[in-house]
Amino acid sequence: MTNFAFLFPGQNSQYAGMGRDLAEKFSVARRTFEEADEALGFPISKLCFEGPEDQLKLTEFQQPAICTVSVAALRVLAENGITPAFVAGHSLGEYAANVAAGSIAFPDAVRTVRHRGRFMQEAVPAGQGAMAAVLGLSSEDTARACADAAAESRNIVSPANFNSPLQTVISGATPAVERAAEICKERGARRVVMLQVSAPFHCALMQPAQDRLAELLRALTFAAPRIPVVVNVDAALVTDPHQLREALIRQVTGTVRWVDSIRLLIAQAPTHFIEVGPGTVLTGLMRQIDRTQPCHNVEDSASLEKTLLTL
Repeated sequence: MTNFAFLFPGQNSQYAGMGRDLAEKFSVARRTFEEADEALGFPISKLCFEGPEDQLKLTEFQQPAICTVSVAALRVLAENGITPAFVAGHSLGEYAANVAAGSIAFPDAVRTVRHRGRFMQEAVPAGQGAMAAVLGLSSEDTARACADAAAESRNIVSPANFNSPLQTVISGATPAVERAAEICKERGARRVVMLQVSAPFHCALMQPAQDRLAELLRALTFAAPRIPVVVNVDAALVTDPHQLREALIRQVTGTVRWVDSIRLLIAQAPTHFIEVGPGTVLTGLMRQIDRTQPCHNVEDSASLEKTLLTL
């Protein structure tokens, strides 16, 4: 029996032109963009299809834009008879995963992630926070480097994303992130790349954003999901709507446990993984976690056709 695990991408998967091909070729995708425009009160569809890139990079627009393209691709897959048995999303992608599972209505999700983006942007003044990708060093060694840098600098730095066995993103106050980066290099990291981000996501500095988002999420209706959702912060399969809500709240300051989430999904023995939404970041991470797993992506009609031919 064929069963699919859908993976939904997070921030920085965006590009100008994303979703346009889907909207032009599939009425269900076009209606998804119309639904998002109506929910947000401005044309997010135009921003997805045309850019400009600099506006699309702004967190409060980037988050609903990626969510909308992901849900449009999800609905096109459903029209072609491809539906998931399990879902997971990388940080922001967990909202699209909840839409796929039926636990959150799409208009609620797209409105909430716009606020989420703004709250995260406003939590830390520009320049005071930073993130860096540590490559070629184990997650344990990277976490120890963060702890040492935090103690030395008396400031916040911690792992933000465990993306693959040898790729960990760290986040925190700029001086502490810079010191942790130095320590990681001293301890054998192949490379450390400072990331171009607007805020230090997934660390304790995001607490003001988490508190504001908690109010919104607790006012939303969450339904029992039709299928299990793997939540980032616990790397656990969740079917309880209250736990899904609380996981979305906790993930703002919590670490994205992507490696553990993927290994948990692999243990459920899906026949195929499909990255649903813009880009192929998660497909690339899958190759680093377990290259034996068949992983496809769907973001436009060409990738859809290729995926359908493979399944």
